[in-house]
Amino acid sequence: MDLRNQRASHNVEDRRGMGVAAGGIGVGGIVIALIAYFFGVDPGAVLDMTQSAGRGSSAQQEATKGVPGDETGQFVSRVLGSTEEVWGRVFEQSGAQYQPPTLVLYEGQVRSACGMGQTAMGPFYCPGDQKLYVDLSFFRDLQTRFRAPGDFAQAYVIAHEVAHHVQNLTGQMRRPQSNAVSIRMELQADCYAGVWGYHAGAMNQLSPGDIDEGLAAAAAIGDDRLQKQTQGRVVPESFTHGTSEQRSRWFKRGLESGRPGACDTFSAASL
Repeated sequence: MDLRNQRASHNVEDRRGMGVAAGGIGVGGIVIALIAYFFGVDPGAVLDMTQSAGRGSSAQQEATKGVPGDETGQFVSRVLGSTEEVWGRVFEQSGAQYQPPTLVLYEGQVRSACGMGQTAMGPFYCPGDQKLYVDLSFFRDLQTRFRAPGDFAQAYVIAHEVAHHVQNLTGQMRRPQSNAVSIRMELQADCYAGVWGYHAGAMNQLSPGDIDEGLAAAAAIGDDRLQKQTQGRVVPESFTHGTSEQRSRWFKRGLESGRPGACDTFSAASL
């Protein structure tokens, strides 16, 4: 990606190295979180289960918003800035005003309005505080474990979590929760990430090979592929995010159309 001319967002809260205050979900909760991640369960659902524990504990020290000083932190800030510009324009075209989320960088574990988050859960969005949480070690996993390297693959991860924020702002997240609804929600977020990618390309921010990196990342974290890697078999009825083919196809739909209206997974007869 070429983000040299992109404004870096100051909506970044860097909690790396700050630790977490006393209290938490305990060993049992951590085990549940790990199992959920490796079996492809939506981390947000696990966070909801630990909500009361998280709220009942003392708050984590607040970090100051701003652009981190390290290279990866600055990259994340510029990607976030790009999503702010794109979604700001999209919302403006529909007569609405976009309210940007805050991106929280952390290490190990983090406290959110949705409860405790763990590195093993992967990046997640919490509608309760309108923040997306990312442990940057996931980027290393994306390259080594999931074999989806590249800066645009990393940007896709951020854009996908920002897409959940868009869903929250537009009321999509108020739907009744179930695995079937979760799949459509996640695929729509993939498509919205593609919408951002389309406009990022129009702003000359994409480099040759970026689209392939994004598609590879979307496919790498499909439920079927993750389950095959972690448990050696695929259990379709437990899917929460969609298959590798579905995730890459909906991401591509957003990339090609650039229109949120093309991402209506809830009305789609077939995913």
